Parts: sequence; C-alpha cells; structure tokens
Amino acid sequence: MSVKIERLDHMVLTVRDMDATIAFYSNVLGMQPVTFGKGMRALSFGQQKFNLHPADAPYKPHADKPLPGTADICLITKSPIADVVAALQSAGVAVEVGPVPRYGALGRMTSVYFRDPDDNLVEVSNYEEQLPSRTA
Repeated sequence: MSVKIERLDHMVLTVRDMDATIAFYSNVLGMQPVTFGKGMRALSFGQQKFNLHPADAPYKPHADKPLPGTADICLITKSPIADVVAALQSAGVAVEVGPVPRYGALGRMTSVYFRDPDDNLVEVSNYEEQLPSRTA
C-alpha cells in the first residue's frame, strides 16, 4: 500500500517578531490570527494555516535549523494580480518581481513576489489570469 498525500494542512514560519508577522499577514494578505493550545499563534487562511514559532524559542519538535527568512512560499489568490500589487503598494511593501508568468501545481499562473518582515520570499499567484507563455 502506498501513501497518497491529499493537501498541505499547515507549515511553520520561524519569526523574529510575532506581532509584526501577524500584522503583516493579516493586514496585507487577509489571513486570520489564531491562538491555540498553550498560547501558540498561527495565521489561518482557506483550509490551511501557518503556525508561528518564535526564533528565540522555537517549539519542539522543530526543523533542524529553524531560522527566520528561510521560507519560500507560494500562495494562491482569486483576486486579480493588479489588486494584489495595489494592496502591496498601499501597505508599503516592495514588489521584487512581477507580475510574471509561472507554472504551479495546476499549470500556468501569474505571480508577484515580495518579502515578509522576516525576509521570507512570498509569491502570490492567480491561475485565472495568465500572461503570455514564458519559461518559469
């Protein structure tokens, strides 16, 4: 019997400043702050969440080298990419790359890249909007 993975439930972000991270993801990307267990913090969106671990005291068990700024995340939106860029600009978040065509798990999409407060690379993509084909 082989194992078949259905979906991602959560991932962990190691953060320098819990409040700054929560403010960024909730204000800029509309995620919902959550507190669970014995005061653990997370950001919920769709059927997934980011559990947040403080860099100075990550919860166990944790990655071998839990460090802020080591994540590279792709998030999917149905919002037009132009609206994403406008929201980023309104929040003072610099766009590093994009909008550009890319290929995701389900095919062609349009993406924009920026950094969160810990310098993680965040890609927000839309499958409904597609720029002309190009190697991604």
